[in-house]
Amino acid sequence: MQPTPHCNEGCEESREESRAEGVLFLVSLGPGAHDQMTLAAREAVRRAQVIIGYRGYIEQIRPQLQPWQTVVASPIGQELARAEEAVNRAAAGARVALVSSGDVGIYAMAGPVYDVLRARDWQGDGPRVEVLPGVSAIQAAAARLGAPLSHDFCTISLSDLLTPWPVIQRRIQAAAWGDFVIGFYNPRSRGRDWQLRWAVDCLRQYRSPHTPVAIARQVTRPDEAIQVTTLGQVDVAQVDMFTLVLVGNSQSYLLAGHLATPRGYRDLTAVGNLPGDPGSR
Repeated sequence: MQPTPHCNEGCEESREESRAEGVLFLVSLGPGAHDQMTLAAREAVRRAQVIIGYRGYIEQIRPQLQPWQTVVASPIGQELARAEEAVNRAAAGARVALVSSGDVGIYAMAGPVYDVLRARDWQGDGPRVEVLPGVSAIQAAAARLGAPLSHDFCTISLSDLLTPWPVIQRRIQAAAWGDFVIGFYNPRSRGRDWQLRWAVDCLRQYRSPHTPVAIARQVTRPDEAIQVTTLGQVDVAQVDMFTLVLVGNSQSYLLAGHLATPRGYRDLTAVGNLPGDPGSR
């Protein structure tokens, strides 16, 4: 009789799970630093038989991967292909982790996956899909800055590759008129260097030139750089695709290099309407 080959714990677990229902984990890697990835996301990567993602994101989690796991890396621009690959493998019975930076549901891979599932008239009966949330770029930047998102805010992507520019313009104008704190994703690239200037000029029609603005680049990564300025002085030439631009509302303020937006509690206290009183929320 041939001796039974030795198999480590991960190998045994992968064999057991290979007989289980196929599942697709949509995994959020967070903004970059390893300690910003949630425990649930780490566990999903550990349990997966197949890891799929953009090459840069695969390298980000390379130390967590095991020799028995299949890794499928692809270049930027292959989002739909990655989604198709992940759904196909999960539908065939594999445990698949499709990884994405930040929060997988915010400008990331959850959207393309559900587009693929919708095209296949998926009814939730297989594969099973689990979304693992994470720290988004705007959350990471806000944490570094202090409390800029304490009141109503929105995010707008300035990339017109997937959204017509007139639609983006209307959203910027509406957010400016509504006095939202705004986080601009994909603000500027070498081939798309004028949209942020348009957005800044638009906001200047609605807000004071003293409105705080933060330029947050590569937050939580080794080359992190955050600059705090104002709407009147912001230099869009300092912005690239690795940057998130955060613009305060009419009440936002700077404090010792930090940026904060009041929630209004002090005003409520002044008129005797304390938080927790009826009608105070």
